[in-house]
Amino acid sequence: MKENLVDRLRSGAVIVADGAMGTALYARGAPKGHCYDELNLSNPSMIKAVHAEYAAAGAELIETNTFGANRFVLSRYYDLGTKTFEINLAGVRIAREACPGCYVGGSVGPVSRPLDTTETPSREETARIYAEQISALVEGGVDLIILETMSDLEEAKMALEQAIKVGRVPVAVQMSFSEEGRTITGVSPSQAVVELADMGALIVGANCGNGPQATIDVIRKMAGRRQVFLSAMPNAGLASYTGGKFSYPHNPDYFASRAEELLNLGVTIVGGCCGTTHEHIAALSSHIAGKKVTSPRRGATQLEKEVRVGPPPVVTTPLKEMVSRKFTVAVELSPPKGTDLAADLASARELKEAGADAVSISESPMARIRMSPVALGHRIKSELGMDVILHFTCRDRNILGLQADLLSVYALGMVNILALTGDPPSVGDYPFATGVYEVNSRGLVEIANKLNSGVDYLGNKLSSATSFWIGAAASPSNPDRDGEIRRLGEKLKAGAQFVVTQPVFDVEGLLDFVKKADLGEKPVFAGLMPLVSSKQAEFLHHEVPGITIPESIRQSMRDADEEKARQTGITIAARILSELSEVVSGVCIMVPLRRYSVAAEVMAKANLSRATRSGT
Repeated sequence: MKENLVDRLRSGAVIVADGAMGTALYARGAPKGHCYDELNLSNPSMIKAVHAEYAAAGAELIETNTFGANRFVLSRYYDLGTKTFEINLAGVRIAREACPGCYVGGSVGPVSRPLDTTETPSREETARIYAEQISALVEGGVDLIILETMSDLEEAKMALEQAIKVGRVPVAVQMSFSEEGRTITGVSPSQAVVELADMGALIVGANCGNGPQATIDVIRKMAGRRQVFLSAMPNAGLASYTGGKFSYPHNPDYFASRAEELLNLGVTIVGGCCGTTHEHIAALSSHIAGKKVTSPRRGATQLEKEVRVGPPPVVTTPLKEMVSRKFTVAVELSPPKGTDLAADLASARELKEAGADAVSISESPMARIRMSPVALGHRIKSELGMDVILHFTCRDRNILGLQADLLSVYALGMVNILALTGDPPSVGDYPFATGVYEVNSRGLVEIANKLNSGVDYLGNKLSSATSFWIGAAASPSNPDRDGEIRRLGEKLKAGAQFVVTQPVFDVEGLLDFVKKADLGEKPVFAGLMPLVSSKQAEFLHHEVPGITIPESIRQSMRDADEEKARQTGITIAARILSELSEVVSGVCIMVPLRRYSVAAEVMAKANLSRATRSGT
């Protein structure tokens, strides 16, 4: 007979929880858009298999497949709201049968879904919705209620209140935090742990949000604030959207290695969320087996259309002409979160004086809210005379909006665009927002190419044609190199005229990619990202899709102390820049956290002044 859950927690022994349910069901062929909670009734064997796989991997705490099994969410799927009690009871039964030796936690997700629906239940109705689901889970025999992926602290407290009223089992509350370390409603980790613990939560923690590193940072701010047990269930890393599917980094060993830091911060329950699999949990269990917890210290569905695409029209832009004459340096700018552009214009001016030829302006990268790149691009081009590459994503606009905005930016004189699919909303400030994705980046290239031909996407004639220089992104270090080359080839066939890569840390690897992709005379801007710390290097390598940093570079960053790390990273970037200047058309320098002075230092150290740069 297994030890009482609370006694186990008090013993200081760590409890390994399971990983993602949705990821596992999606991998098993559960249809996208189907109510996964309903599978407890229609396909219990699939749910049981997922639970059993996690238990076999070493999970001791299994969460029920009931994250969205509340009446409000279920009612959006025809008559499923009437089956709320039944679905939750079935969820507990399946978990018990699949994992008789494990603790079972009743998963309860948020009722509110910001930007997912305009319908908002009243406070009284929300309380009833939570009470109904929690009562069903408790009646089914869970060992623990887990309120998870909560973004609104007030709603989390409301759910906690109902769980305490139902009684009989302890309650864990896990909040979801953004990259900035706050929930999307602005709540800090320290505020969350204090208020939830004071209300009576036995366990407080974080789940979903981002990968292990971000979760460690959140837990560090929770640790020692109250006498409460801590839990952590991070995502595998940052999601990417490729080939019509969402995917996460496959990093079990790295994921498990970060658990040691969580234990040192006092985390008692460790598991995984989106993107984690039984392999992550097996590695986690193996890594922390028998260890004790340290007492905390203060401190789209792609729209496929058969459209004929002829040879890309011949276009000419100032930037294209520059690239044909000499090695070109662009620096990526991220627009501000507000409306004041003074600092950004000043930064662009300083970069121009330092030797930058152009700026490449991102569009809400990682789905974080920022000003559209259009305003900043227009001001830089008109006031500073610098050429601009505008990022365009398919995430936020349908086909109509994409074409309307493309025509607008062309009318404003911005003629260089980089076509991107866009990071999914689930990784950003508004995880419940719905991405559009009517086309992917290949489709966007096709749209811009047809505008260059004087017609819209459906072939309707325009009053005048555009003359965009269209760029496509590529990831030379993608483990699926053949797939990456195939996708890039499709974008080039659709009309892409230049290529911008993810950050390059291996020049020989880039050259091999360029050769195998048969890019010929196509201009290539190699991404260049100066590193500023060992922590950043490890994060990029292990958690960000499409970026691979050689061990030798990561070791150099580890060997540098905190004061020298920045200069070490700049030296490495300058060396890579010098090597790239001999083999590609240009670079796009991407700096962390808008630290544009780093780009200027890299250019200076590489000695690539305007007077000495020559064509390649």
